[in-house]
Amino acid sequence: MATETVAKPRTSMRVGVQKFGTFLSGMIMPNIGAFIAWGIITAFFIPAGFTPNTDLAKLVGPMITFLLPLLIGYTGGRMVYGVRGGVVGAAATMGVIVGTDIPMFIGAMIMGPLTAWIMMKLESLWENKVKPGFEMLIDNFTAGIVAAVMAIFGMLVIGPVVKTFSNGASSVVEFLVNNGLLPFTSIFIEPAKVLFLNNAVNHGILTPLGTEQALTQGKSILFLLEANPGPGVGILLAYMLFGKGLAKASAPGAALIQFVGGIHEIYFPFVLMKPIIILAAIGGGMTGIFTLVVTGAGLRSPAAPGSIIAVFAATAKDSYFGVALSVLLAATVSFLIASVILKSSKSTEEDDLGAATSRMESMKGKKSSVSSALAGAGAGAGGVAVLAGPVRNIVFACDAGMGSSAMGASVLRNKIKAAGFPDVKVTNSAIANLSDTYDVVITHQDLTERAKPATASAVHVSVDNFMNSPRYDEIVELVKSSNTAGTPEADAGAAGAAVAAAPAAEAEAEETGPAGILVAESVILSGKATTRDAAIDEAGQLLLDRGAVDSGYLDAMHEREESVSTYMGSFLAIPHGTNAAKDHIMKSAVSVIRYPNGIDWNGKEVKFVVGVAGINNEHLHILSSIAKVFTNKAQVAQLEEATTVEEVLALFGKVNS
Repeated sequence: MATETVAKPRTSMRVGVQKFGTFLSGMIMPNIGAFIAWGIITAFFIPAGFTPNTDLAKLVGPMITFLLPLLIGYTGGRMVYGVRGGVVGAAATMGVIVGTDIPMFIGAMIMGPLTAWIMMKLESLWENKVKPGFEMLIDNFTAGIVAAVMAIFGMLVIGPVVKTFSNGASSVVEFLVNNGLLPFTSIFIEPAKVLFLNNAVNHGILTPLGTEQALTQGKSILFLLEANPGPGVGILLAYMLFGKGLAKASAPGAALIQFVGGIHEIYFPFVLMKPIIILAAIGGGMTGIFTLVVTGAGLRSPAAPGSIIAVFAATAKDSYFGVALSVLLAATVSFLIASVILKSSKSTEEDDLGAATSRMESMKGKKSSVSSALAGAGAGAGGVAVLAGPVRNIVFACDAGMGSSAMGASVLRNKIKAAGFPDVKVTNSAIANLSDTYDVVITHQDLTERAKPATASAVHVSVDNFMNSPRYDEIVELVKSSNTAGTPEADAGAAGAAVAAAPAAEAEAEETGPAGILVAESVILSGKATTRDAAIDEAGQLLLDRGAVDSGYLDAMHEREESVSTYMGSFLAIPHGTNAAKDHIMKSAVSVIRYPNGIDWNGKEVKFVVGVAGINNEHLHILSSIAKVFTNKAQVAQLEEATTVEEVLALFGKVNS
């Protein structure tokens, strides 16, 4: 059962917009390195570059015309339907590339995911209906036909439409610049950033348009509309001087990370804490854009992350003064407006209580009853959630998975290591890439609702401060309470959870089981099943063929799965019958099936399915032996790479010992 913090309700429309924005930026963000590579080559080797070189400049056109759109199309297709979706998405993208004479970034963002989605839907129509031996033939021809048709469709239909849209968008930008209206875009951009649409705005919209502009003009103002670090650092400087409590104490470190590290998300909580501060961000943003328009400055390529270092690295040769002045004036105006607001506004009782609670929790490392609960009804003593097993995997998730989440993961990782738990894995991820394989999921309070559906079985923790959140100390306490409870799970890990259910019975079990529990005939290196239920049938059939069980045991295996999942972690599932199915077992036996491509097991990937049937307490010994194998990463890797049944039998030798 998931345990979660109390979070403010969010409208479904806002969550939907965030998801769509995240999907758009998700096609660009992984390829930013390629954009920067193109920008560097352009800056140095074109005729107007730092070191003109006719031969090397030949890279510029093909990279922006073919490489970048193909990467975007592949990434978009892979997001929808894995590697196969990426391949057909890239192939279909060639259609819009050939059908136009402009860089087809937006066309790639359409064709990649659309083609992958069409193929996914088509293949679902005949899933599990193809005769054995014809799978590869059907799969390859389906991919080829879909890619070919969509490439033609992209060339004849999508390409011209996107070109018309791009020309229209460029005309709108030109109109705004010529009429001095471009600064007013900050009225929309700055609030969108604070609502965690920053990556969607920058990389989903501005980067494609800016790259097309940079190709013809050598630079683009659009790259700096969202990425300018000036407005954010101005707000943080105002909090440094006129803020109160934890906000004032956290502002200096946050300013350094925002300005030099480029993680803009770190100043969002300072705005959300006093929403009227958004006026400072808007004022600073408008000033920065106006300065860029007046000086004619711009960047050659995207600045990612939005660090002052990345900004200057991407600045065009003739734009250093304009860009520097833009950042300086944006920070100044933002600072002045925020300072006036902070000095003139009175702290409400809620603000004072929030600051006091944060300070108290930061000092004591404990929850206050008036603060957001970590676990709600599922909290244990002291308000710290207690999991059924040890905490093994913690993920800090944000919109793009590259900014605040990386910083938060670093802070929390150091805290957990200092507490004496170096084996607890702390990672960061984009929300779009989350899967239900984590014990604890940490997000900003405005993003928690988006993270829950993909990680329903995890403890959810909402934070409002990336620098020094008291939630981090609570998570350390959670790790301590869960990982030092003296349970067998803490020692055996995920795969040993089933063993720990009956430690007393296991103590009574014989240390060595009867020979022949696992035999070569019961090991399959490449299973045929593609679904959970089919995999259970396949594993159960091997037990049935051995004469270890009757058909009633297979029904009991499905019954067990419906009540309690047998997924154990480490890509392992151990389907077995219910306690009432003991009469259907004739002798102890184990079957092992490997699925190299993985199977969706209630949202979790399974590559190994181990069917188990045990008489008396023999099954406990079997599970214990299996746990020892799957809690050893090296042995799991050996299982994945095994090419013969004998190798698998050798690794599972303890089962027959």
